[in-house]
Amino acid sequence: KNSKNGAVPGEQVKKDENSRRGNWGNQIEFVLTSVGYAVGLGNVWRFPYLCYRNGGGAFMFPYFIMLVFCGIPLFFLELSFGQFTSLGCLGVWKVSPMFKGVGYGMMVVSTYIGIYYNVVICIAIYYFFMSMTNLLPWTYCNNPWNTPDCSGVVGTAHTNATLANVSAALSAVTNMANRTKRTSPSEEYWRNYVLNVSDGIGNFGEVRLPILGCLAISWVVVFLCLIRGVKSSGKVVYFTATFPYVVLTILFVRGITLEGAISGIKYYLTPQWQKILDAKVWGDAASQIFYSLGCAWGGLITMASYNKFHNNCFRDSIIISVTNCATSVYAGFVIFSILGFMAHHLGVDVSQVADHGPGLAFVAYPEALTLLPISPLWSLLFFFMLILLGLGTQFCLLETLVTAIVDEIGTDWIIRRKTFITLGVAIVGFLLGVPLTTRAGIYWLLLMDNYAASFSLVIISCIMCICIMYVYGHRNYFKDVEMMLGFPPPAFFRICWRFISPLIISFILIFTVIQYKPITYNDYVFPDWSLVIGFCMALSSVVCIPIYSIFKILTSKGSTFSERLKNALRPDPDWGPALPEHRLGRYASPGPEGMDMRPTTGELEEGREAEKEHKDEMGSNGSTLKPTPTA
Repeated sequence: KNSKNGAVPGEQVKKDENSRRGNWGNQIEFVLTSVGYAVGLGNVWRFPYLCYRNGGGAFMFPYFIMLVFCGIPLFFLELSFGQFTSLGCLGVWKVSPMFKGVGYGMMVVSTYIGIYYNVVICIAIYYFFMSMTNLLPWTYCNNPWNTPDCSGVVGTAHTNATLANVSAALSAVTNMANRTKRTSPSEEYWRNYVLNVSDGIGNFGEVRLPILGCLAISWVVVFLCLIRGVKSSGKVVYFTATFPYVVLTILFVRGITLEGAISGIKYYLTPQWQKILDAKVWGDAASQIFYSLGCAWGGLITMASYNKFHNNCFRDSIIISVTNCATSVYAGFVIFSILGFMAHHLGVDVSQVADHGPGLAFVAYPEALTLLPISPLWSLLFFFMLILLGLGTQFCLLETLVTAIVDEIGTDWIIRRKTFITLGVAIVGFLLGVPLTTRAGIYWLLLMDNYAASFSLVIISCIMCICIMYVYGHRNYFKDVEMMLGFPPPAFFRICWRFISPLIISFILIFTVIQYKPITYNDYVFPDWSLVIGFCMALSSVVCIPIYSIFKILTSKGSTFSERLKNALRPDPDWGPALPEHRLGRYASPGPEGMDMRPTTGELEEGREAEKEHKDEMGSNGSTLKPTPTA
């Protein structure tokens, strides 16, 4: 026995509750990782734009309603689901083996997102390196990649005199008024130099080597941070999940002190109440909450599976969801204060400089930064923040895939070699990302962003709610949560899980289908064959669900179809808490036959006593004796 942390020799010392899989070092690591996962690039480049487009401050109202009725309940559902079984997004479906295809669907979605997310991070890394200079390369129009249409906001490189600068700026503004389309140096830098965009999605051209190099750096960083699974990534998030807030605050203070900043923020926040009656606004609010929290990617289930069994994931889900949404609102101030300053400088309306997606992160915002004194410093900070925001999400995407594979095989041999699985997945992810670094890469990136992870997530989430609440049974699930947390889920959450959230999810799905427009990039219209590929990507994750359920019914025991169906839906004998000491009440008896047996009051009391003892034990933090592993 190991008693180096001052525990009484001979007494069982606890470090990792689950010594086979490991746990988070402490609760802060889990919360920070989940915040890093939920807070991503979308908070910076999607939310502020949606807010300004959908009625400013009025958008906050449907946004927070959707957060309360759909966001937090789904977040809590996924966290409690993963924590209860201590299994990744495949293993949890022992709850009803026929639905395991949902887990495979989550893996497919995480794969797509993981591939293109890292390409976005690598472009941010490239811009970060390019900002290490005394003059940002997208400041002026006198570079080999610029076109005659280019007109800068800073005047020309050759004039030093203030007067000449002013007149140059004025002429730039008049040029802009005269010419129908002004292209900024930052846009030409992005299109003609960084991406060197080809004329269409089918014309790949050569690989952009600098971008490829940055992609390699990006994957190496992600791999090194996950080299020991949640043990290493749990330490990294102390920095990656908190530092973006430092940068946001620096940029906020810098932005708010600029001339014209207030008009930008007014643009962002002035409520247009008439828009509240518009269904599109509610649809955007629901979709943004849903995608922003990372529901149905499998990441939340995976991260929660490394929690200790009695961790209060109810409290965590509220903290994380609210932090995520507050970050979005805060980022809006940072973005719009600088866009307001730029619009003021150009003498145009804020709507003419506002943008979203990669266009905001790599064109509009960098251009606004060229107007500031010591612009490379602000640029370095901004891109460093984007890199960290992206990495926080990327860690969880990779860990989701690795955990699913390791839990599925489940032998001690593979658990010991988890690092090699991580390396393998990272190498495959890098190779699949290579086509996105070609000249047609941006088209494929937008295609994946719009199709691979849009309505398929909504379907996956809806089926998950139906499976847990109606197939496994809401009473069973509420008892499981009570066994784990010591209190049943609050009534509000029980109603949301059973009725409100699935309804909102169905609304998002119908809304997405009605609102569907084929994607475009600037003036480029995507050819039909590429949209077919997009739909195939979207369907590839959903199609796992029916295929696996048919397979499960065919391979289940039983002589008639209905017997097989019943057996395929019935929880696996191994379903339940992973560790023997937590398998109390109805999990104490082997076999799934007793699924609906309610534990007697005596059993519940015994369970509570054991839990109390267990919580006292959890106070000490040393090494562990291996409990008998359960399959």
